Amino acid sequence: MNKSNPAEISRQLIEGITTGRYAVGSLLPTEFELCEQYQASRYTIRAVLQALQQLGLVSRRKNVGTRVESARPRPVFRPSLASVDDLVQFGAEHLRVVQSVGEVAVPADVAAEIGCAPGARWLRISSLRMDGGKDGTPMAWTDVYVDPAYAEIGDMVRESPDTLVSTLIESRYDRQIAEIYQDVRAVAVSHGRVADALRLDPGAAALKIVRRYMDAAGETFEVSVTVHPAESFSVSMRLQRSAG
Repeated sequence: MNKSNPAEISRQLIEGITTGRYAVGSLLPTEFELCEQYQASRYTIRAVLQALQQLGLVSRRKNVGTRVESARPRPVFRPSLASVDDLVQFGAEHLRVVQSVGEVAVPADVAAEIGCAPGARWLRISSLRMDGGKDGTPMAWTDVYVDPAYAEIGDMVRESPDTLVSTLIESRYDRQIAEIYQDVRAVAVSHGRVADALRLDPGAAALKIVRRYMDAAGETFEVSVTVHPAESFSVSMRLQRSAG
C-alpha cells in the first residue's frame, strides 16, 4: 500500500497510540515531521490528525502540537445515511429526562418492531428529550429496551442521564457495538403516554426511529424506539451520480 495513503497513515498512528508507542499525555511528531516520515502532503497529514481527533485519541492546540489524550478510540459509526450523525448529535444537545425504568413483558406490537418474541422480558428505560431544559419543549420520546441481565444500567442512567445507554453498556460490561441497524418511518401517534408527553393530539404525524445495537457476533443487546413530533425532526440525504 502507498505509504502516503491517508488510511494507512491513520492505521499506523492509531496502532502507535493503542500500543503505547505514543503514550497518553505525550505529543505526536509535528506535522512537518509526519510529512517527512510518511512522504505525504501537509493537507493529508492534517486530515489524518483531524480523524484521530474525532476518534477522541488526540487533541490539537496551536503552538502546542498534537497531544495523545486516550489509548482507546471512542465508537464512531459511519452509516450510509448522512443524517445519522445528526441523530447522534440530537441526543447530545437535548436534555434527557428519565420517566421510568423497569422490567417489562414486551407487547406483541413492540416485539415486532424490536425483533423479539411477544412477552419476552426486557429492561425498559423511558425518557423525554427536552429542548430548553426540563420545562422546555419536548422533542422526542424514547423507549430503550436492554437485556435484563444489565439491570444495573437502570441505576446508571438515573445517575448519568446525559450518557447514552449504549455507552454505559460498553463501559460497564465491555460489550462493544459493532453495528447499528436503523429504521425510520412516518407514523400517526395513538393516544397514551407518548402522545401526552409530547403534547400531541391522537393521530398526529410523527417520525419513528428504531435502532438495533448489535455486537460483533450479530446479537442484539439493545433496541431504542424514538418518536419525534413531525415538526421537530427531518431526515435529509445527498445523492450523487456514480462514476460511469
